[in-house]
Amino acid sequence: MDQQGDSLRHHCGVVGVHSANPDNIPEKLFYGLFALQHRGQESAGICYRKEIPEDGTGRFVTYKDLGMVSTVLSRYLEKPHPSTLGIGHVRYSTRGGNRLENAQPLAASCNKGSAAIAHNGNISNASALNARLSMDGSIFQSTSDTELILHMIARSRQPDFKSALIETLGELEGAFSMVMLHEDQLIAIRDPWGFRPLYIGFSDTITAVASETCALDILKIRDFREVKPGEILYIDSSGVKSETFAPRIEPKRCVFELIYFARPDSLVFEESVHLTRKAMGAALAMDESAEADLVMPVPDSGNSAALGYAEQSGLPFEQGLTRNHYAGRSFILPTTSQRELAVRMKLHPVREVVRGKRIILVDDSLVRGTTSRILISLMREAGAKEVHLRLSAPEIKFPCYYGIDIPTRKELISNSLSPDGIAAHIGADSVKFLKISRLMECLKDGEGYCYACFTGNYPVQPREV
Repeated sequence: MDQQGDSLRHHCGVVGVHSANPDNIPEKLFYGLFALQHRGQESAGICYRKEIPEDGTGRFVTYKDLGMVSTVLSRYLEKPHPSTLGIGHVRYSTRGGNRLENAQPLAASCNKGSAAIAHNGNISNASALNARLSMDGSIFQSTSDTELILHMIARSRQPDFKSALIETLGELEGAFSMVMLHEDQLIAIRDPWGFRPLYIGFSDTITAVASETCALDILKIRDFREVKPGEILYIDSSGVKSETFAPRIEPKRCVFELIYFARPDSLVFEESVHLTRKAMGAALAMDESAEADLVMPVPDSGNSAALGYAEQSGLPFEQGLTRNHYAGRSFILPTTSQRELAVRMKLHPVREVVRGKRIILVDDSLVRGTTSRILISLMREAGAKEVHLRLSAPEIKFPCYYGIDIPTRKELISNSLSPDGIAAHIGADSVKFLKISRLMECLKDGEGYCYACFTGNYPVQPREV
């Protein structure tokens, strides 16, 4: 899927690195964030501890801007920046909008010392916390819910940073996988429900934390584990100390990490993303009734599911759509002709594959139907005889409050049209979605996931509903 109105927007990605010896930490953060670029393309930033050899201390240096990692942070590849720890962030704005002041990491000095934070997720009770802090006199520099956390730590009556952090975490609701810096410590935190993924990995010289294992792979880290829900890790020169800051509850991991967000080569929630998506495609094929000549993915998000579908159905797999990887992001455009041109710039059929064929077209999910309608029109133009759209996710009917930018219920096409109605609306011969029961069968622990965007059953009821 693309960003033309038919996709779920990405949320954020975080990286943290600690080295036993001074190292070029900004360079390592660059490569880790580059591996996580798919999780957010609106801003990028790092905060690292610049060593001051004369007195053995250090100070935090923060650099961030709107744009992609390669544009914003390539300056840190030009020369070494000796450091022992740092954190980084790529962002898509789920709360607060795409403004420079909302770019992360956020850094501050207060009565608890110098700290910086990078956050993936959404604090679902952010409005209530913001109102309380504002009444108490807090002045906010951004509209991001992440800034709330720094304010709460600073205003805490607890005597030290650690106690204030634990107190603050106890007041947060929703999704928060975070990396923080405090003085000479790197801290990793994951919310008690485990909505968003977070991994910690170890090599001979460094300890790294990242949203996905692909960011650890690029740093040549093979020894890693998942940060547990409700776990907080303190990483410094003495090693790694683990604590639990919340009672153990049934985890509710975001199933869309596996359906769409994570990179196929990542391990997320202890599941192979690629193999899980293949299983989803195979599950789709188990309930198929349409006759077809071939299976095609909508690249790149439909590739793995289409492979699974083809293997299960015995139909040939074809790359009948070509994606232009240099087209960049396509924004919501005002006219039909502009929207169609944006899709044509990014995706285009291979006529020799499509012409005269009955096609099973596999994608990850359907939001508004805008892009799918244009895409199917292009397939017809290229000579497709039939186009049957298959989605490796159930029907999306409810918004998300845990870090995904899902539109309002009114905008979601599955709330106004049945699958047959959607097919007629977008010009497909048929449309079918993966059943929730089938989706759960594809997962090692089907009960341990959040399906609220399909069912409306929220693990943590948002205050803003």
